[in-house]
Amino acid sequence: MRVGVIGGGQLGRMLAQAGADLGIQVTTLDPAAASPAAQVAPAIVASYDDERALLDLAERSDVITFEFENVPAASTRFLADRGVPLFPAPKALEVAQDRLSEKTLFTDVGLPAPMFASVEDLDSLHAAIDAIGVPALLKTRRLGYDGKGQAHVHGHERAEDAWRAVGEVPSILEAVVPFTREVSVLGARAQDGQTRFWPLVQNRHREGILRVSLAPAPSLTEELQTAAERHARALMEELDYVGVLAIELFVMDGERGPQLLGNEMAPRVHNSGHWTIEGSQTSQFAQHLRAICGLPLGGTAMRGHAAMVNLVGELPDPAAILAVPGAHLHLYGKQPRPGRKLGHVTVLAEDPETLRQRVLQVIPEPSDV
Repeated sequence: MRVGVIGGGQLGRMLAQAGADLGIQVTTLDPAAASPAAQVAPAIVASYDDERALLDLAERSDVITFEFENVPAASTRFLADRGVPLFPAPKALEVAQDRLSEKTLFTDVGLPAPMFASVEDLDSLHAAIDAIGVPALLKTRRLGYDGKGQAHVHGHERAEDAWRAVGEVPSILEAVVPFTREVSVLGARAQDGQTRFWPLVQNRHREGILRVSLAPAPSLTEELQTAAERHARALMEELDYVGVLAIELFVMDGERGPQLLGNEMAPRVHNSGHWTIEGSQTSQFAQHLRAICGLPLGGTAMRGHAAMVNLVGELPDPAAILAVPGAHLHLYGKQPRPGRKLGHVTVLAEDPETLRQRVLQVIPEPSDV
């Protein structure tokens, strides 16, 4: 099999590495000649909307996928309209690129979400504040990630500042909810509709960037896992989804026990699933390739307990990381700069307390654990 990947970042790199183990040739398309994926696999250097380059990628591939949701949806439509096998389908990408469409889809399939309202201008922002209340978050409908494109709203008096902060572009106002923690559910759906899910993971963010994911999520109950899988399966079926899907969820305390609210979805392999490379029977990258290539899905059983620690802004001393028992270092071949994800460390252990102690030897900020 030959797989084309639109995007050559670290996710494309890890897809290519997983493909090599499966005998799958991965080719990426990315504007950067020295992209992380280009360091390990063949690459086409061109913009994401270059139609000649897209057709070149199609000629080199049996199936095409994408590695991040800011790929132009029009590019995926261009290929799909020409009969090129492409998974997930363009509809999933279009929904994920628009927070209003995303939240609307959540509620349509029965996944509760924080209260939200569309904001097109300053007047509609004031109307949304009246409808939802404060505190709230103003989020651009498109192109926001890792905390970008967001502004806190505490009342009418500073609404204009928030509107300017997000660039005066179409947005949504979303209620700030008193969640107890954030978790992710990651699963895969095959072309025949078969699904597999990994245990829920708990995420810790700082400055809008994911810092640590713990798998399985501490105090994970069967009821919470079942509910998360039910919501994810409903989204997959509605979108006729093929591949790995990640959904970030808020856990809320309720009278009948913990409840889940939908935050965001990612129609691709996801940062909070990197631990699966060493920590699961099948990694999310191998699973995604299996799904889109029509191969049987792999098992998702864990190998003990796992944590994923993002390396942000600065490169670590590899020797110090590798001296930690159960630690596995992954560097992405990027040049350091503030706020940039340069790699990650997977840490494995037999029990939660041993895992915590090992993570504390790796992580630069103990408060993230």
